Amino acid sequence: MAYTISTSLAIYFVIWWVTLFLTLPFGVRSQQEAGEGVEGTDPGAPVMARMGRKLIWTTVLSAAFFAAGMAAHNAGYLNIERLSKLMGVPL
Repeated sequence: MAYTISTSLAIYFVIWWVTLFLTLPFGVRSQQEAGEGVEGTDPGAPVMARMGRKLIWTTVLSAAFFAAGMAAHNAGYLNIERLSKLMGVPL
């Protein structure tokens, strides 16, 4: 059974959000680490978050993860029969 467009978009959406949370901590320096504390802010607040870069990396990585998942599905590695047998669930 092939994925429909809406199912594919929903799966990509979930992968994209999980990948976003994976990429958020990379390259972040706190005010305390940078020595640039601003009066009245938390010392752990980021100096520069670089969200544009993170959104681009999130999109690229999630597209690669989605493509790998689709390739595994099309090759038969991610079908319900195989996964239920692997998990020991009778079908």
